[in-house]
Parts: sequence; structure tokens; C-alpha cells
Amino acid sequence: MSIFTRHALNPLITPDHLRSSRPDYAVIGAFNAGAIRFGAETLLLVRVAERPLATDAGWIACPYLNDLGEIALFHVRSDDPAYDTRDARFVRHQATGAVYLTSISHLRLARSVDGVHFTVEESPFLKSETGYETFGVEDARITCIDETYYVNYSAVSAHGIATGLIVTRDFRSITRQGIIFPPSNRDVTIFPQQIGGRYVCYHRPMPGEFGSYNLWMATSPDLVRWGDHRLVLQGSAAGWDSGRVGGGAPPIWTEQGWLSIYHAADRQHRYCLGAFLAAHDDPARVIARSRQPIFTPEAPYETSGFFPNVVFTCGVVVTDGLIRMYYGASDDCIALAEAPLSDVLDVLTR
Repeated sequence: MSIFTRHALNPLITPDHLRSSRPDYAVIGAFNAGAIRFGAETLLLVRVAERPLATDAGWIACPYLNDLGEIALFHVRSDDPAYDTRDARFVRHQATGAVYLTSISHLRLARSVDGVHFTVEESPFLKSETGYETFGVEDARITCIDETYYVNYSAVSAHGIATGLIVTRDFRSITRQGIIFPPSNRDVTIFPQQIGGRYVCYHRPMPGEFGSYNLWMATSPDLVRWGDHRLVLQGSAAGWDSGRVGGGAPPIWTEQGWLSIYHAADRQHRYCLGAFLAAHDDPARVIARSRQPIFTPEAPYETSGFFPNVVFTCGVVVTDGLIRMYYGASDDCIALAEAPLSDVLDVLTR
């Protein structure tokens, strides 16, 4: 049940549209972009994944930020029995479980007047700078509160996947706020206004031996210190959302409640999008949700690519009752799909 219509010019941004940030690297992915209206423009913060161009035959090169603040390479033989090298995204040490990514991501700013044709800046807007970001920065979400823009992102390192926060008013200069959720936690979506005198977000802890990947809520006095954690949304025992659920775009205020478009995956790692509605005064209380996905991988650029069968949104823009959803397809490119806000609300059941 895909109620969104794909744009005729999809995909809008692909790796072929971008130059690498370094001459010795190649862009292999441009996806999972945060989205916002800024003045007369639509802005995207695009996750750009790069990997080294030259690697000796039989070796896998894994980039990381070293202690000197430089990008260095960790090399693994592709046939080394000590490592699991079957997944193109990473290598894993069999004994210790240590993971090394085969690419490193940063965020780039893309601008558009019409929301379709984007110009992507060549230099990173945000890149790895700290020991909590040694494997990259990923998957930005942008929330505007009182003309200030809060950008949260996944900070990836050997310590795990944490959530960082930066603040900007002009998308030129930024102020780092540091880590707001420690590992392992990602998919944070911050609400665009305070509720009951506190800031609110959804987040997705990643438990170990116990529990599953579910959506939680937290509140904060200052957007940095978070508490009052409560479980919000769980997946099902089988089907499209049986593997995990997590945040997508920041919540949207509607007259009926707070609308969230979220992602879910089954146990075969097929990613779809769903939606739910939460109470205005208590966003931990779900009052309606989609029982089936509202958007599924169907187009060729969604069913094939770097990591096939994935649609994943980090940002939407709502104008005159129309949702413009920018989404990553197959961890490879950015596409656009549109739907009337009323149509999305109509498929939610209580």
C-alpha cells in the first residue's frame, strides 16, 4: 500500500552528481538526507559515503579518523579467516566482534528553489572531528524551533553509534553541542516545539541480549540533557516491521495529533515506511497507526543498489497540505515522493 507518488525525475541525487571531498576517494552513496524549508529554498543535509579509490588486490581498506585528526586506513585481507568480509559495508573480527566500515560518511548541504533540482555543495557541511565520530557522521535530521535549526546525527566510532547535536541559524556557521545520546542509540527525531514546557524527541536504543529495536520518547529542559524515557512503538512478531522500528522524519503537527513517518524492517532487512499519530499533549501515547506500510521498495533504484530493498526517510517538507518526502533508496541515492497530508492521515487506524 504505497500511498505516495514517486517523482518523475527520481532519483534526484546520485553518487554520479557529486565530486568526492578528497582526490583519492570515490563517492559511493548520497542518501538519507534531512530536509527543511529555509527562506525560499529547500535544504537537504545529504549523507555522502566515500571510500578509497586504490586498494591492492585481495585487500579491503577501511577508513577512519586517527588520533591526529587525519583520515587513515585499516587494511584487512579479503580472505583473512579472522574476519567476516561477506558484507560490502563492513568487516567484522570473528573473535572480538570489532567492526570496521569500508566507507566513511560526512554531511553535505544541498539547495533547491523548486524542491526538485538540487545543487550540492562540494565541501562537507559536517565531518568527523571527534573520537566519537571516527567512522563517520550519518543520517541527519533537522528541526526548526524559534528560527534556530537543530541538526542531530549519528556519530559512529568503535565505541558504538551515538547521537550528536549541532545548532545553526544560517547553515553556514555551526555550534557543536556534543553527544546527546550515548551508544547505542540512533534515529532521533526532535519535535518542532516544546510540549508541557519541555523539549521532546523520539529515539531508538539498540539493546543487546534482551529486548528489540523499538521507538522510545524522551524529554529535555535544554535539548542536551534527556530523561523521562518511555516506550512508544513496537514492531510485530512477523511481517514488514518484525525486525526493527525507528524514527524517520521529525514529527509533524496536525489538528488530529503529531504525525510521524517512521521506518521499519523485517527479519530479511527489507526497509519500508509506516506512519503513526500521537496525542498532542502526550507524544508517548499512540492514538492511530498504519497496520501496513505506506511506502515500500518497488522502483529499480529502491530494489537494487548498494544495500537493496531499502526506502528510508530522514526529512519531509509540508506545504499547502502536501507532504514532500525525501528518502534514501538502497543506501545509494536520494529520491522524492509526494502525498496529500490528508491521505496519510486517512490510512491510520485507531
